Amino acid sequence: MAAMIRVSEFDKVFNEAQRQGRISFYLTSRGEEACSIGSAAALAPTDWLLPQYRELGAALWRGMTFDDIANQATANSLDPARGRQLPLHFGSLEKRIVYVKSTLGTQLPHAAGIGYAMKRSGGKQVALTYFGEGCASEGDVPSAFNIAAVHGCPTIFFCRNNGYAISTNAKEQYVSDGVAPRGHAYGMPAIRVDGNDILAVYAATAAARAIALGEPPQGALRRDGATDRNPP
Repeated sequence: MAAMIRVSEFDKVFNEAQRQGRISFYLTSRGEEACSIGSAAALAPTDWLLPQYRELGAALWRGMTFDDIANQATANSLDPARGRQLPLHFGSLEKRIVYVKSTLGTQLPHAAGIGYAMKRSGGKQVALTYFGEGCASEGDVPSAFNIAAVHGCPTIFFCRNNGYAISTNAKEQYVSDGVAPRGHAYGMPAIRVDGNDILAVYAATAAARAIALGEPPQGALRRDGATDRNPP
């Protein structure tokens, strides 16, 4: 709860700064705090994160500080990227957070590639990438799904579906039942959870990580994607 409040308070300050013209770009994580924090908490520190732009909570959970994000958002002399990124396009090699990209969807093939590299290295690591249901209309998404499925990459694709993308209703984008069924079409397990339930997000992500590494999930998700409340 404290981590979620920290995200909300940071958002208030910097969203107002953007509205006042002090910085050029900012998007809040309002209503999505549980998604990023719950999922990040279920990972190991050695796992890779590839955020979109509403994963401030994941960055803070990983150990990035208010100062780190503020330095990047204002592109001051302490910004490691030296102003080469838009505000809120944070990243950290030390924390294994790949820099945020404004080009929607490009982080998904990157995540599949990182997952493949982790598989080749023989380590027990995964890559988790975030995207929205609007982003799922980009061509990079099915390509990333197919690469990850065919090569058995330990990659978790985390879709934050608020139903409206930025302004377009999901019903105007998909005839089928949203994004989750696409996983099954590519031979990957999928699960849909309440993104405002931090415990559900944590459990689903932990189970997805176990499946990605070929380990038995701890009672939340079977390989076929069905839930199992009473595992053996």
